[in-house]
Amino acid sequence: MAEITAGLVKELREKSGAGMMDCKKALVECNGVFEDAVDWLRKKGLSAAAKKSGREAAEGLVAVAVNGNQAAIIELNAETDFVARNDKFQTLASNVVKVALGSGKDLDQLKAAAYPEGSQTVLEVITDHIAVIGEHMNLRRVDHMTVNNGVISSYVHNAIAEGLGKIGVLIALESTGDKAKLADLGKRIAMHIAAARPESLDTTSVKPEALEREKQIFAEQARNSGKPENIIEKMVEGRIKKYYQEIVLLEQVFVMDNKTPISQVLVEAAKEIGAPITISSFLRYELGEGIERTKSDFAAEVASMTK
Repeated sequence: MAEITAGLVKELREKSGAGMMDCKKALVECNGVFEDAVDWLRKKGLSAAAKKSGREAAEGLVAVAVNGNQAAIIELNAETDFVARNDKFQTLASNVVKVALGSGKDLDQLKAAAYPEGSQTVLEVITDHIAVIGEHMNLRRVDHMTVNNGVISSYVHNAIAEGLGKIGVLIALESTGDKAKLADLGKRIAMHIAAARPESLDTTSVKPEALEREKQIFAEQARNSGKPENIIEKMVEGRIKKYYQEIVLLEQVFVMDNKTPISQVLVEAAKEIGAPITISSFLRYELGEGIERTKSDFAAEVASMTK
C-alpha cells in the first residue's frame, strides 16, 4: 500500500472538497491510490455533499417522537420546502428522531448513532440523501425529554405527516392523576405553546441578564417621560409583570379561553383528575428560527449574468 501522507490527504481534500477525516479514510480504503479514493468519495456522496455544504439550508422539517416516559425533537434542514415534501426526506426525519429517543440531546452523539436497518450512522445516511436528492441538508439541533410520573404530550402545527411539520412542541406533565385526561390537557397546552411562544417555564427561570435589561429599558422610558424616581419604580414593577405575562408559560393567558393564566389552568385541571399537576419542562422548535436567511435580488442576479 502506498504511503498515506498528510500532503496526499490535503491534495485529496482540495480536489474533492470532502472533510479531512473522510479523505484519509478514502485513501486507506483504496490503498493510497489517489484516483480510486476520489471515486470512493463520490460513490459515498461525500464529495457532492461537501460542494453543497456552503449553500443555505433553512427549510426542512421539525420532527417529534414520544415513547412512554421519553420524547425527542429534532430540526432537519434542507434548501427548499419542496424537499420537505419529499417522501424520502420525511422518512429520514422520522427515523432520525426515533434514533434520538435513545441517543439523548447531544447532537454529535446523534449523528454518530446507528441508523435503523443498516450499518451506517445517521450522518452517513444524511450524506447519502444529499447525493440522491441533490440539496444540502443539515441536522441542526436535537433535544430530549423525560417524565418521572406523568405524561409527555406533543403537538405539531400544520403537520404534513405524523410527527412532522414546521412547528413542534413537547411538554412534560408530572401527576399521579388520570393519564388520559392528563394527556389531553398536555395536548391543549402544547397547542398554546405553539401559538404563544413562551421563553421560560416560570419567573425563576427567566435569564437574569434578560430581566435586568428589560428593567433598565423600562426605567429609562419612564425617566424620559419626566416621571419622579418613586413613581418610576412602581411603573417598572408593573411593566415587568406584563413582561412575565408575555414570555413566561405559567403567567401567560391560555389561548383557548383568552382569560385564564396557565398556572390556574393546572389548578382547575387537578381538581378534575384528582391529583396535583406540574409542568416539569417544555420544548418548542420552529423551523429555521435563528437562521439568518440571505435575501437575494433576483433582478440584479439576472442583470449581472447578462453582463
